Amino acid sequence: MQAMQKFLIVTADDFGLHEAVNEAVEQASRAGILTAASLMVGAPAAADAIRRARELPRLRVGLHLVLADGRAMLAPELIPDLADQSGRMNSRMFVNGVRFFASAAVRRQLEAEIRAQFSAFARTGLALDHVNVHKHFHLHPTLLQMLLRIGREYGVSAVRVPDEPLWFAARGGRWIPWMGAALLAPWNALMKRRLRAAGMPHNDSVFGIAASGAMDEKTLLAILARLPPGITEIYLHPATVSGSAIAASMSGYRHADELAALLSPRVRAAAAAAGISHGGYVDALPAREAARE
Repeated sequence: MQAMQKFLIVTADDFGLHEAVNEAVEQASRAGILTAASLMVGAPAAADAIRRARELPRLRVGLHLVLADGRAMLAPELIPDLADQSGRMNSRMFVNGVRFFASAAVRRQLEAEIRAQFSAFARTGLALDHVNVHKHFHLHPTLLQMLLRIGREYGVSAVRVPDEPLWFAARGGRWIPWMGAALLAPWNALMKRRLRAAGMPHNDSVFGIAASGAMDEKTLLAILARLPPGITEIYLHPATVSGSAIAASMSGYRHADELAALLSPRVRAAAAAAGISHGGYVDALPAREAARE
């Protein structure tokens, strides 16, 4: 058995949220290091994102399931415990997580919404590279179980695990992000065990949680300098404009800086010099299988 070489997936989340996000994805796919994007099928600019994706054959596209802080696919009257009358799902993830455990009625609505989003992605005709969940809500065991069961019906071949190295969270002496990453460690371990038991491939590590909205050139260069072996996913939120222009909950996000980082000649040179293989999950998984032989 060979050691798994370094494989890098660079993903833009929130594809479809805003046309400025979609434009950034197109630019970074054509001229930068972006290799994948995660599509919000119910978002306001989803149709524009799908049109662009069809014209970007090298871009791998996955499903960014939205089950908090975003727009639902189903009509509000069908999921009254998940969405308000405008069709928006709230961001009270702890409270909602308890309800997922406690209420069979809420679980039925959750399952229906997950299925609706998978179905909407299937109707795009795009190849499904991966699935992840907005705000990493699939760390919740009930939600992960539903994602795996329903996702298999739609050909899911990989799931993101939000397992970020502790050194990244703690860089610059930032102990609060480090503590958050440490608290997530048992949940990530549980997720990996469940994915392995289900035969579902996943990444080994991820970068983007502790610096969400601030993945600038300096940060990407630091990650590339210490990229671990195996499959690593770096996810960003690029756009041609920043902050609340994209979403009210992103007022502090430096979307344009993240786009600049993806287009940076220094970042491209660092990735090339390291000799790192790159692509989407569909490209990474054959490399992992070859290493096991």
